[in-house]
Amino acid sequence: MTRVLLTGGSGFIAVHVLEALLAQGHSVVTTVRSETKAQMLRDTFPNYGKDKLDFTIVPDIAEEGAFDEAVKSDPPFEWVIHTASPFHFNITDTKKDLLDPAIIGTTGILKAIKNSAPSVKRVVITSSFAAVFSPKIGNRPGYTYSENDWNPITEEEAIQDPPSGYRASKTFAEKAAWEFVENEKPNFTVSTMNPPMVFGPIHPKLQTLDTLNTSNQRIRDMMLGKMQDELPAAGVYIWVDVRDLALAHVRAAERPDAAGKRFFVTAGYYSNKELADNIREQLPDRASKIATKGGGFPEGGYFEYDNSRTKDILGINFRSVKDMVKDTIPTLQAIGA
Repeated sequence: MTRVLLTGGSGFIAVHVLEALLAQGHSVVTTVRSETKAQMLRDTFPNYGKDKLDFTIVPDIAEEGAFDEAVKSDPPFEWVIHTASPFHFNITDTKKDLLDPAIIGTTGILKAIKNSAPSVKRVVITSSFAAVFSPKIGNRPGYTYSENDWNPITEEEAIQDPPSGYRASKTFAEKAAWEFVENEKPNFTVSTMNPPMVFGPIHPKLQTLDTLNTSNQRIRDMMLGKMQDELPAAGVYIWVDVRDLALAHVRAAERPDAAGKRFFVTAGYYSNKELADNIREQLPDRASKIATKGGGFPEGGYFEYDNSRTKDILGINFRSVKDMVKDTIPTLQAIGA
């Protein structure tokens, strides 16, 4: 059993990380923004006592010293899995709502661990393919993306619109983490997860149709008949199941050879047409309300990907789109889709 601090525990990805940690017998303290969120997680995992699942309130991860108390524990933490970061476009101030929480939240927790949690040996951070890929470069047919690539976005570009702000927040936060390790030489190692679109089952007690993670919103909209005329382009045509991504976080903490590495965690290609075809197959009574036109892959080709590091070091066997859709639909139906 390992004592683990998980940040942002009620988030879409984090709750699956929490589930994976608990299933393996670890003892987890998770940060949440409010007692309400803590109670929602208690209700989601009712079979675990305080020795296995406990909570600490961190209302604002962008505040100076936000994690100073959270990293202290008896028994002490050995791993920290940092998932807390904003991913939504309902913002008014890109710097305040996206950049600051991501960057300050990441550097803040690393400082807190170094200063107050000497027992921590492994830190895993949820980054994103947004820190790898630059949409302004285009689809790049024939080019293979890997962990060696970085999004070249600038601070000036970051404040142009919310999507650019999000991509910049993930890029700048991850770079800040690696710079911290290089400059501060802490006792712990860092690994980062760089997933693209993340789909998969939700925990119905934690989400509503209005608060769904951004990726799953398109499955919701297809189920609700909001894409009857034509399917939009996917935008990013690679994906991962949230359960595989959660397991990757845990294995990155477990496995010594994962230390000091980025992981491009993707199952491969998908399209909105493939999502729609699978939803139609699972929900034949709604088939007529889901468009058959559009939603395919871009003409002229698309970049390639290298996920061999995730497979080789973390041992992830990725789920298929078909299995993901089959498992996701009932959880969305549970909240009214």
